[in-house]
Amino acid sequence: MDDRPDEHEPENVENEIAGDGVADVDVTGEAAAGPVRDTEAEDAAAKYGPKTFVSGSVPSLSHVRAPTIVIRRKRRGDHAAAHGGSWKIAYADFVTAMMAFFLLMWLLSSTNVGDLQGIADYFNRPLNALFTQGPGTTATTAPQTEKENDEKRRKDEDAQLQALKTKLEATIDQSPKLKAFKNQIKIDITSEGLRIQIIDDQNRPMFDKGDAVLKNYTKDILDQIGPTLNAVPNHISIAGHTDALPYRGMVNGYSNWELSSERANAARRQLLEGGMHATKILQIRGLADALPFLKNDPTNPSNRRISIVVLNAQAEANFLRDGQQTAPSPLPETSASP
Repeated sequence: MDDRPDEHEPENVENEIAGDGVADVDVTGEAAAGPVRDTEAEDAAAKYGPKTFVSGSVPSLSHVRAPTIVIRRKRRGDHAAAHGGSWKIAYADFVTAMMAFFLLMWLLSSTNVGDLQGIADYFNRPLNALFTQGPGTTATTAPQTEKENDEKRRKDEDAQLQALKTKLEATIDQSPKLKAFKNQIKIDITSEGLRIQIIDDQNRPMFDKGDAVLKNYTKDILDQIGPTLNAVPNHISIAGHTDALPYRGMVNGYSNWELSSERANAARRQLLEGGMHATKILQIRGLADALPFLKNDPTNPSNRRISIVVLNAQAEANFLRDGQQTAPSPLPETSASP
């Protein structure tokens, strides 16, 4: 058997290649019948467009670009796209409003009563000011702090006490019974309030020496003053004073302390008889010669006096606070006796 390769095998390979798009070639290498295929033209046609054949000529290619077809597919949106995202804005507004609400609740719970009243006055006063104030004036804002509220109340009270002082002075000038004792009635404003002092005179004492019985003209003075004090809601304090001379005939320890206290109580009873309300009495004191009217002359008759003080709110608050009962201190433990 001949092991040499077939002599016609290369020809078959050429035929297969030629049949892959090139004109058939015979064994002798001559071109087969029919037109010759232009592979370069076909490639260009596949890339740029179809071939155009001209009658009576070899097929040629016209470089014409095929139209580009763009297909747009509408994407199906989700639920958020259908609403355009407006729910996010609404939700953000809701969260902001809730945060502001809870912040307001927290501020209200942590604010004291004075500040809350000041805030309420702030929103009420501007509207009233538009109708009550004249042109060219601006509405005043309400006090915002407790300190400002206290300052305002103190000023109002001072004005009220000053008006009472003016009224008492007018009563003294208009009353024939009081006008004769004008030099013995001293009215002034102190840190405790409005103070009215009825001072002894050498020739016209309010009491007999060593006695707590009022003179008739002293009763007239107190009867005129008592009803006038009802014009204000403030409580009053009454104090009795003596000079520095020791009490004569001291029996069982009776001294100027007891005498000044009894004189203060005698003045209280006469004020009530004159028409002053009993609920206005807050304090009765006997101070003896501890607070002389004339410090350089403690034995002067002017040191014997009755002092009536219309207490302001601060003095009254201090008195009530200091008088409150405190918790009793625990008794020391004692060991049992055998």
